[in-house]
Amino acid sequence: MATEAAALWKTAQAVCFDVDSTVCVDEGIDELAGFLGKKDAVAEWTSKAMGGGVTFQDALAARLQLMQPSQQQLNDFLEQSPPKLSPGIANLVNALHEKGVHVYLISGGFTQMIHPVADLLGIAKANVFANTILFNADGAYAGFDEEAFTSRSGGKPACVKHLRNKHAYTRVAMVGDGATDLEAKVPGEAADVFIGFGGVQERQKVVENADWFVKSFDPLIEATKARQC
Repeated sequence: MATEAAALWKTAQAVCFDVDSTVCVDEGIDELAGFLGKKDAVAEWTSKAMGGGVTFQDALAARLQLMQPSQQQLNDFLEQSPPKLSPGIANLVNALHEKGVHVYLISGGFTQMIHPVADLLGIAKANVFANTILFNADGAYAGFDEEAFTSRSGGKPACVKHLRNKHAYTRVAMVGDGATDLEAKVPGEAADVFIGFGGVQERQKVVENADWFVKSFDPLIEATKARQC
């Protein structure tokens, strides 16, 4: 199966990456929660969401309600906690760009935390699809953008489908560590191939259902460099 997945990978016109525990070595929401003194309670909801045990929108709303970060608190967190990239991801994104492959970041995390990641990897902010924390005029927490693809269950396949239709892609790959990433595989409609990444977390559902499961980005880098175009 990995051989077939590698062949699909080598012909993908676009690659969509999850961010937390894939592009980055941590779960951004949990890190923010730790900064705010809410880590344990929020991590429990993150585990439920990634394990497929609760709808994503319920988990997102519950986590944000527990944290209720102000704009100043979020700014302080971003200043003190620069992105922690997974080993090899920068090389992989560079290799994909060199081959003319379009790279996207699709995350249930927050745009305010993912844009710095995109900047480090040379990915346009327009290629980032995530949730946005909203604030009142005084900087107090005011909820999140409920129109974002990834604010709800099924958001990742919907986002990939949107990109596929908008750009007329005929082959798209999805890379991630969680159940919401696995959902994005809908051949011919969303992602055609799902690469499970276990370099940070191994989730049994992903190990069992991925077309190709890798524990580092090295195999993907090698396959990308072997592309003809």
